[in-house]
Amino acid sequence: QGQVRESGGGSVQSGESLTLSCEAAGYTFSTYCMGWFRQTPGKEREGVATIDSIGRTRYTDSVKGRFTISKDDAKNTLYLQMNSLKPQDTAVYSCASLRDIGSSCIYDAINASQGTQVTVSS
Repeated sequence: QGQVRESGGGSVQSGESLTLSCEAAGYTFSTYCMGWFRQTPGKEREGVATIDSIGRTRYTDSVKGRFTISKDDAKNTLYLQMNSLKPQDTAVYSCASLRDIGSSCIYDAINASQGTQVTVSS
């Protein structure tokens, strides 16, 4: 049974950047789809970005061109670089190992982290 733990949240001004990290343990990180979710009070959890075992990435439309998901298999670590942050990006962000269908990652978490708050002020 694997575990994931994220770090790097905080409070920033609109237009600034933040990088989230997610350390994985207890499973073969490099062979899994990984992804980031976010959630705000009263709303359903939203899938933000995924990366598969060979590094192919996918993003939800609202973050395309601003967020970059990446991983370092040697460090068992997943990243989310968030640039040009907007107040609507304010949420609790969590990372997870994901299930896949065929060669496509899906937003179905196997192991998810607790979450870290990201707050963007205008």
